[in-house]
Amino acid sequence: MRLLLAVVLLSAGGSAAAMPPPLSPQDVFALEWAERPQLSPDGRRIVYQRTFFDPMKDVRRSNLWLVDVASGAQRPLTTGATNDRGAVWSPDGRRIAWVASDGTSTQIFVRWLDGGETARITRLQQSPGNLAWSPDGRRIAFTARVPAESKPLATDLPKPPKGAEWAPPMKVIERFTWRFDGAGEIEPGYSHLFVVSADGGAPRQVTQGEHDFDGPLAWTRDGGSILLAANPVDGAELDPLESDLYRVALADGALTRLTTRDGPDNSPSLSANGRYVAYVGFEDRRLGYQNAVLSVLDLQTGETRALTGGLDRTIDNPQWDGDRGIWFHFDDRGVTRIGWIAARGGEVQVVASDLGGTAMGRPYDGGSLHAVGGRVAYTHNSNERPADVAVVERGGRPRVLTALSEDLLAARTLGKVEELTWKSSFDQREVQGWLVYPPGFDATRKYPLLLEIHGGPFANYGPRFAPEIQLYAARGYLVLFTNPRGSTSYGEEFANLIHHNYPGQDYDDLISGVDAVIARGNVDEKNLFVTGGSGGGVLTAWIVGHTDRFRAAVVAKPVINWYSFVLTADAYGFFSQYWFPGKPWDHVEHYMKRSPISYVKNVRTPTMLITGEADLRTPISESEQYFQALKLLGVPTALVRIPGASHSINQRPSQMVGQVLNSAAWFERHRHRDEAAAK
Repeated sequence: MRLLLAVVLLSAGGSAAAMPPPLSPQDVFALEWAERPQLSPDGRRIVYQRTFFDPMKDVRRSNLWLVDVASGAQRPLTTGATNDRGAVWSPDGRRIAWVASDGTSTQIFVRWLDGGETARITRLQQSPGNLAWSPDGRRIAFTARVPAESKPLATDLPKPPKGAEWAPPMKVIERFTWRFDGAGEIEPGYSHLFVVSADGGAPRQVTQGEHDFDGPLAWTRDGGSILLAANPVDGAELDPLESDLYRVALADGALTRLTTRDGPDNSPSLSANGRYVAYVGFEDRRLGYQNAVLSVLDLQTGETRALTGGLDRTIDNPQWDGDRGIWFHFDDRGVTRIGWIAARGGEVQVVASDLGGTAMGRPYDGGSLHAVGGRVAYTHNSNERPADVAVVERGGRPRVLTALSEDLLAARTLGKVEELTWKSSFDQREVQGWLVYPPGFDATRKYPLLLEIHGGPFANYGPRFAPEIQLYAARGYLVLFTNPRGSTSYGEEFANLIHHNYPGQDYDDLISGVDAVIARGNVDEKNLFVTGGSGGGVLTAWIVGHTDRFRAAVVAKPVINWYSFVLTADAYGFFSQYWFPGKPWDHVEHYMKRSPISYVKNVRTPTMLITGEADLRTPISESEQYFQALKLLGVPTALVRIPGASHSINQRPSQMVGQVLNSAAWFERHRHRDEAAAK
């Protein structure tokens, strides 16, 4: 019997030892993923951004690679410590243009593929973007920011004596938009359209004035005009979503307005015959969320037809399949699908349901596609791998061409991701979520449960590879992430259940999800934890103000006081119009009723806050309010300040890992431990 028991134990130990280790924090630095694949004009090759973390500089970098569609063979187009992005093929497929940054300037480069020569063709003061080749391949259009004159308020200020050390000059700000998250304080200026010879030379500014002209750009077939989105009117900043399609004559910059509705019209794409423009937009009803509908404009008649009004999903990135139909992608129940629809309308055909994989943090949507005729290249997503390059054709099966992180992740045991649904306790609506199990999950054990809440709030999670989620699972947590009411990909009505009502019954959806997981039998109910970032931080602070059932909480980059938020956030012109019934001083009770600070006196849960010091979307003053309120109340709390970080905390790998590890340490500090069981 002892021999048999020894054999069994040895076998069990050997089996456990054979299981690869889980994802570690250090592994995050080794991940690679694909972004923005672009098919060659003949559809036989793809150029894509191969993105990775530089562990020495603690930043993201990207180089360009070529992959053969038939064989999957790859070779580098660029290498080195630059950021190469925005690649586009010339119409004849013999050249590729892209934007590269070396940390000091950002310029346009061109590679001649037959000989391998590369040339920098610009010497710009401002970063270019939205590259687009002319139909004849002789010019490249792009957008770039043009500084505007800033006149001093006082013109008679005394000048310091030679050699004097005076304080820096004062800054006088009169602009509506004067700072933006990720960019900091911005100098006055506007985005304009330029063209430059594909062989290099001095670029020419085409558009003028104190207005922004935005990409993507679409050349007309005769090469004489470019289609783009703009709102060239006085006071445009007071109407932040408004834009129309314009045709810009390259000869003299003359503008022709092509669409006229109140709302955003953008992303123009021209049919092969040059007659039709596909674009997306909606009639603005000042709701928190509205679907972007795919429409087609006939340039000859001016007639517009909406093609996807019955889909009840937002359409992104329309691209023509010749003149026959239009490719696009859309989110549906937490999954990003590639769709196709005939140019004259009809049923939407779903061609693939695995686009994504570029969020690289938490399981948000993301990714892109590029179509040439009937073939599409796109970023392929799974819950076990970040984005790879894939291709698909109508009626065919997707083929994945790369495996950028396979060597690493094949040697790791990831937490299994399982979809589940439940009914909300508020109104019995179905809510969808995903449960991630710890690697090596044992169904006879009980585990701590972590509720992880997405931001937005108009956004969605889905079964997508997410290093942060996997790192929590690797530490022994069951992790629940979900799409409560207000989430996108379930239609306008579901999203707008939180219109002027957030936080609200999304709280009930989340708590019902926790109860649904507990009912499965593997949760240690004495160890429930909760965290979320941005809008998820709002809901985390709301939760601890309304229940004591969680052992500890981490509130990341939250809004705590809607009144102060609207008056300090970067996009205050948008928030005050779309998320609230009016200005805060006219609706004080409404603002405060929805503010977690109003319920802080109820908090008993140990609550940590974490925010970037350069966050201008949810300024760190929001976290400071909550931290100091909790200190006054004697509630265990901590404030984690991330130097230099904007709202996108996970842009730098060390900060992504640091957020997870500090959060996990906070949970462990306050974890309930059964002393009797421990003995």
